[in-house]
Amino acid sequence: EVQLQASGGGLVQAGGSLRLSCVASGFTLDDCVVGWSRQAPGKGREGVSSISLPDGNTYYENSVKGRFTISKDNAKNTVYLQMNNLKPEDTAVYYCAVGEYRDEYDYWGQGTLVTVSS
Repeated sequence: EVQLQASGGGLVQAGGSLRLSCVASGFTLDDCVVGWSRQAPGKGREGVSSISLPDGNTYYENSVKGRFTISKDNAKNTVYLQMNNLKPEDTAVYYCAVGEYRDEYDYWGQGTLVTVSS
């Protein structure tokens, strides 16, 4: 069974950091795109970052460029999202997902809540 487990969310003050983890089970993270999306209260889901595992190409939404870094650990079958200099507007539920192409995901994790206080 394909499963994605997202974790690492929490409450942090503005300017702080968190690292989100997306652990895959039931399949190996290779030859696919892994993405992080978020949904803030009352808003739609938006793509934040993604990594293409065959070639390592990354994508960042403009508002997180320079603050967020996506990376992979092949040995742990895990993709991380390092989030630095967090802002209150980063508050959202963050989801990881896997698919063949960015923004065309087939599997989603359950989400992890990030709350940034001002």
